[in-house]
Amino acid sequence: MKVALVHDYIKEFGGAERVLETLHEMFPNADVYTSVYLPNFLGPHKDRFKNWKIYTSFFQYIPFKAKLISLARFVAPLMFYQFNLKKYDLVITSTTGTYTSPNFLRVGDKTLHLCYCHTPPRYLYGYAVANDWTDSWFRRILLILGQIPMHFLRILDFKFAQRPDYFISNSNEVGLRINKFYRREATTIYPPVELKHVVKVERKEDFYLAGGRLSRAKRIDLAIYACKELNRKLKVFGKGFGNIKDELSKIASSKIEFVGEVNDGEKMKLYAQAKGYILPADNEDFGIVALESMASGTPVIAYRSGGLKESIIENKTGIFFDELSKKAVVNAIKKFEQLSFDQKDCIAQAKKFSKERFKKEMLQFINAKLKKK
Repeated sequence: MKVALVHDYIKEFGGAERVLETLHEMFPNADVYTSVYLPNFLGPHKDRFKNWKIYTSFFQYIPFKAKLISLARFVAPLMFYQFNLKKYDLVITSTTGTYTSPNFLRVGDKTLHLCYCHTPPRYLYGYAVANDWTDSWFRRILLILGQIPMHFLRILDFKFAQRPDYFISNSNEVGLRINKFYRREATTIYPPVELKHVVKVERKEDFYLAGGRLSRAKRIDLAIYACKELNRKLKVFGKGFGNIKDELSKIASSKIEFVGEVNDGEKMKLYAQAKGYILPADNEDFGIVALESMASGTPVIAYRSGGLKESIIENKTGIFFDELSKKAVVNAIKKFEQLSFDQKDCIAQAKKFSKERFKKEMLQFINAKLKKK
């Protein structure tokens, strides 16, 4: 069976790229298509894709392409339509919400086309995004002017979303978005949590942890403000988007440490050592970092929204707060410190989302749909 995997772009390594990597493990001979491949931006993860058969669009040859990924959304339909995938029996698009168009592909009549959707584009439907477009008069003007092309992008997004035979959502939350914006039904198959790098420690250390993709939608600033007010130690890992790292550094105290982008082993050690993981993300699509933390026996303090409600068991593997404010996070940390959590409960919950479970559910879904094709 000839298989093609399609991904928005490969420039950083997060939960969506871990799903892509797992799909490639399932189909090691699959060809991979993406708008642009920038291994030099992958930090400690740059070798993860080096032996793959990766095909890129014309965007790969554009100067300053690394800085133009967001703007490329206006020509993205052309980037993906250039890929002729009619020779493949199975095409799986992994859509992260960056572009409207990874499903705008040429596939054969007998090709089974599946879309694993991490979210419809957040910038099109009013969800928090990586950049703040209201922090200057110039950006506010661009935001207003951008409503016209955004309207047409929403039309295209809906049109392209009718192309896949089936949708798979990474959470029930995203499944609801798919139904709302695309009028399509989706089957939820939760992303894989990597358990092989889990580190065991004899005792927790006296610090909280936050991190992942450092973008404004993750609201890491609230974790910093809260720990600063409470005089708690906080370690922040991950790669920053734009000027976000500098902005976070300016509000931090001496007890806030930025450890940068880390590999899997280093990250799991941080999870294991931390006494709690703070996750104030605004309507997280799924939030795989919460389960990575639980896999290490570390409970989570999270904003009650999005896919996080599907993975965290309140007062057993973590707690929720209900407002995106410093005060709410401060109160949540105080409550957290009055409770006790069993590491075994956290680990047991994380195991429900294992990589083996993901592969099994995906293969069952694929085989069932191939029989109908």
